[in-house]
Order: sequence, then C-alpha cells, then structure tokens
Amino acid sequence: MKWHIKGGLFVLWVCWLALASAAFAASRNYVVQGDIVYTPACGEAKILPQGYLVVKEGKVQGAYDKLPKDYEGWKKQDCRGKLILPGFCDLHVHAAQYRQIGLGMDEALLEWLEKYTFPEERKFSDTAYAERVYGDFAAELAKCGTTRSAVYGTIHRQGAEILARKLTERGLGAYVGKVNMDRNAPDYLCETSAGSLAETERFVKAPVWTDLVRPILTPRFAPSVTPELLQDLGALAKRENLPVQTHLSENKAEIQWVAELFPKIREYPKVYEHFGLYGDTPTLMAHCIHMSEAQIKEMVSRGVYPVFCPESNLNLTSGIMPVRKFLQAGAKVALGSDVGAGHDLFMPHVIVRAIQVSKVRAMDYPEEKALTLPEAFYLATKGGGSFFGKVGSFEPDYDADFLVVKTPKALAERSVQERWQHFIYHGTPEDITARYVAGKQLRLP
Repeated sequence: MKWHIKGGLFVLWVCWLALASAAFAASRNYVVQGDIVYTPACGEAKILPQGYLVVKEGKVQGAYDKLPKDYEGWKKQDCRGKLILPGFCDLHVHAAQYRQIGLGMDEALLEWLEKYTFPEERKFSDTAYAERVYGDFAAELAKCGTTRSAVYGTIHRQGAEILARKLTERGLGAYVGKVNMDRNAPDYLCETSAGSLAETERFVKAPVWTDLVRPILTPRFAPSVTPELLQDLGALAKRENLPVQTHLSENKAEIQWVAELFPKIREYPKVYEHFGLYGDTPTLMAHCIHMSEAQIKEMVSRGVYPVFCPESNLNLTSGIMPVRKFLQAGAKVALGSDVGAGHDLFMPHVIVRAIQVSKVRAMDYPEEKALTLPEAFYLATKGGGSFFGKVGSFEPDYDADFLVVKTPKALAERSVQERWQHFIYHGTPEDITARYVAGKQLRLP
C-alpha cells in the first residue's frame, strides 16, 4: 500500500514537472507585432511596418511582414504603433565613473585621470560604496535600453564581482573587467605585479559568472601596466581563452608616452601584440583615433574591434576617430559611451554624436564620407553585438534582445522610418516601454 501511494505521488510529481516545463517553454515562445527596424548589414535598414518578430526559447526565429502559419497559434504581444528595435550594445563603459559624469570636461585625458577619475575609483575599495554605485549604474543601463555592454570596474576584485552580480540581477548581458594597474598610478590604486595577477586569476574564477555575464581581462592601458604583468595577462588570456579590453591611441601625449616606456617596441598597437593581447583572443580597443593606415590594416587582419567613443573624444579634446577609414578597411567597429569621459549612457545619443563628428571630419577629409543613420545604428546593435555572438539583429537564431518604443501622438501618422529617426535623435529612455534580453523581459525598479 505504501509503495502504491509513493508511486502515485511520484507519477503526479513527474506529470507536474512535465507540465511546468511545457508551460515554461511556451512562455518563452511568442510573437511580437509592431513596427520592426533592424540593420542586418552596415548601412542597410530593414523596416517591417506592422511586422512580426517570432521568438522561441530566447532566440529569434525570424522577422516577417506576414506571420507564417506555423506561428499563428502562438501567444501574441500586440505592440502595433510602437517600434521594435534591437537592444543597444555599449562596448566601452566605465561603471566606476558613473558618478563623475560631466566633471572635469575642460581637462585633457591624462590630467582628467589624475584630478577626477583616480580619486573616484579609490572609493570602490569600500564594498558598500560599490554596492550602491554599481546598483545604480546597472539600473540606469537597463533603463536606457543597453542590453549588452563591455564594462570596466576598478582594481578592486570584490567591487568588480559586485558589479557582475548587479548586472546579472538586472538580467543584462555583459563582459566585466577587473582593472590592472601596477605602475604610473597613485599609490592608492597601484597594485603589485604579483598581486594584480593573483587577484585577476581569482576574479575570472569567481562564482558570479553566468551565460550572460562573463569576465574580460582589463589592463587599463599600456602606460599603467608593467611589461611583466602584460606578459602574465597575455599568458592568462591564452590559457583560459579570455577576451581582452583596453585603450589604444586615444591621445597624442599618451602615444608618445608609450613610445618612451617601451623603447624597443615603440608602436602602441605593437606593445599589445607583443604580449599576446591584440587579437590572440577576442579583443576590444577603445578610441583608436591616431592610427596609421598600416596600423588599421593590421588591426583588421587580427580581428580586433576598434570602439568608437565620440562623446568622450570630444569632451577630452582627444580627436575624431577616422571611422570611415576603419569601415572601408573592413574593421569590426563598435560604439561606446565611455562614461564617465562620455556624459551619456543613452546609446541613441551616442549614435547621433558619432554621425555628427563624422560629418565634422568629412569637412576636412571629403574622401571620408560621413556616417549615415543606418550605419551608426548598426555599430550600436549588430556591429558591437557580434562581440557577444549572434546579438543585435532580428535574423534567425540571434538572441532575442529587443526594445519596444512608444511613438509620440504628434508623430503617429509619420512613417516607421521617420519615427525611428525621431527616436534616435530626440528620444529618451522614458520612450522605451519594454526591454528584453534573450527573450526575457527585464523588470525595472
């Protein structure tokens, strides 16, 4: 009798589990109807008025102007009259500088670091401070519709782990780095070479990583890292197959400094290449403003991503990245907000600034055609998203990262293309009514 009762309960439990699994799977299978805009190729805007985005278990099945019969019985989300856009990808952002946005914008790069950035980053030795600031940062990132990002912490391992956890709690996708600095930094931010490596090895093995949030090696920039530590980080990247992010050729004084610090190598990109930190594993190089055509060609051949950060480059008077040269060479260009030297986390504003500064450069270099909106939008979605895999588009098998954006009543009669343009140039985070990462809706506080 006892066996029959237990056996019956077991059968009921198995049936419940099967039903629950089926219900969960069904909840991740749905159709969104709305005005779809995405860029499957750089400069090519695909627009589907009142189209259908089909999502199955967190992946895009396709975007259609007419719903295929196979999906007619699926749960539908009616977003007609609203834009359906890929989530934005910010490939260069300093979470620890979130509270210094707009400060010291009259300074050049190296002076700005010493007067504003380093004193602020010092505070992240306090885990309670890290909890507050990184929590605010992650919430703002989600609000702005940035579904994927490459994020810098500070030298403090525990703080960087808190940052990873806060991004996970928001449901966002990200690469998170613990910064390495063992020279040319204030005493309070200068690590020992052995200590920096040991803490980084602990960081990449920390129990905070998920499918969406992963570690990335983050030597701050060549002047602040000794050759010995660069060598060790290159070996670690190769051994653990870890991606790398850092800065490159942002400022002319910085480039000269690198030549003095590495007299046998001299060329800035060659420094990273020498130590196995330049395309040996997936690599992000922020800024890349002052580079020769030969250096650009080498970057492309190594598959390194140059990250265009137009707002910070203007704010710190660093220069204008020749983005057209990179695109013509076949580079995998991404966009970055570079907060806090950049003053805005909202990526549509970064898209606009990228277009504007490319127009300014085109005035002096007419052969470098200015960016168009479809091109800049691509850089902030599929272009940067490709660093994460199949991210940033509505092509089949891409992660279902997308935003639902309301349209002002005054623009209701405008075309989908015009409403998309208006949102990029004049929209705000408040216009985003829903955010999804891998098919799952994010919940804002």
